[in-house]
Amino acid sequence: MEGEVDEKELKAAGAEKLPDGRRGVRIHGWEIDSSNRSILTSLQLQQWEQKLQTSHLPEMIFGDSSLILKHSDSGTKIHFNAFDALVGWKQEALPPVEVPAAAKWKFRSKPFQQVILDYDYTFTTPYSGSGTVEINSEHGRGAISGEGSCNLHWEDCEEQIDVVALASKEPILFYDEVILYEDELADNGVSILTVKVRVMPSCWFLLLRYWLRVDGVLMRLRDTRMHCVFGCSTKPVITRESCWREATFQALSSKGYPADSAAYNDPSAISQRLPIVLHNTQKLIVPNKIIKLSCVPYKQQRLTKRLLAILTRAAEGTVRQLATRPHVDSEVEVYLGLAKESRRGRTRGAERSGGLRRGMGGEERREEALAVEMNVLENEPRQAIS
Repeated sequence: MEGEVDEKELKAAGAEKLPDGRRGVRIHGWEIDSSNRSILTSLQLQQWEQKLQTSHLPEMIFGDSSLILKHSDSGTKIHFNAFDALVGWKQEALPPVEVPAAAKWKFRSKPFQQVILDYDYTFTTPYSGSGTVEINSEHGRGAISGEGSCNLHWEDCEEQIDVVALASKEPILFYDEVILYEDELADNGVSILTVKVRVMPSCWFLLLRYWLRVDGVLMRLRDTRMHCVFGCSTKPVITRESCWREATFQALSSKGYPADSAAYNDPSAISQRLPIVLHNTQKLIVPNKIIKLSCVPYKQQRLTKRLLAILTRAAEGTVRQLATRPHVDSEVEVYLGLAKESRRGRTRGAERSGGLRRGMGGEERREEALAVEMNVLENEPRQAIS
């Protein structure tokens, strides 16, 4: 459900609606875009089953629905989608929740079918969002052919999200809720994954929530909250807080709480009754400048995966101290020329790159090309990241 946007409040906050009929806003360098689409068709469902290598998927998957938050200056992109969430479900592979024998028959798709619940039919996921940093060329032509990105690096921290500040009376510039998938567990309860976003003049805040209720058996709540305050520094900081809660109906009943499933329709109302099984807080410092490939001519920017991996590792701060040799740019060009000409087998181009000489045998050429490549790898260019 999308909230109404007040044009005057948007203008006063320095924000604007997204163009081209998209739902969302631009504010303080962030572009926040939400999309609610219909459930997957039968054909799309078959494709997802093949990709995920499973014949079990939720009843309703909103595969094209998403929430995307992108920081324009740095290329940082945080997004939420059903496919990545189900990848997490498949990888975690929790054991199936036991249900009463009398309830198992509801899981049949055909009369007299034997029911074997040997998978996590609740579709519980550890998913806390997807994220990348796009690596752009300095010529402003966008990320490089799907290879120009690296993963976000979240750090554990002691800071907590300021819930009191979020409760202050501040105009809501944009609000939306996106359902990613849902299953009624064959009338035995509910399993649903949603993400809600709220944008105010001072910050944005979102809640990714997985909610499970297996009637008479178990309740499970997995919340991920993210919060980013505008204008605190040149480098925005995103705080991410994950909290997993879980309890059986029997345990709640022993504490005097109702045993009737109807009393547990709203996870927000009963979350404090569920014991915490996991809680952690992390932060992400968003770079204030987009990563550029400044030492490589644009016409040569269709890099090999190996050279791009160097730039990615450098962006994540995990490489060694970069070399300061003044001729490193020419070495990169030599390497790129060798890689290109080696693929095409053109001796003339190899001579122009300075890496291959006429009269050399094929094995000698490969050895010299490898030597130049290793030289570049060991002396990674400081100018590559700006």
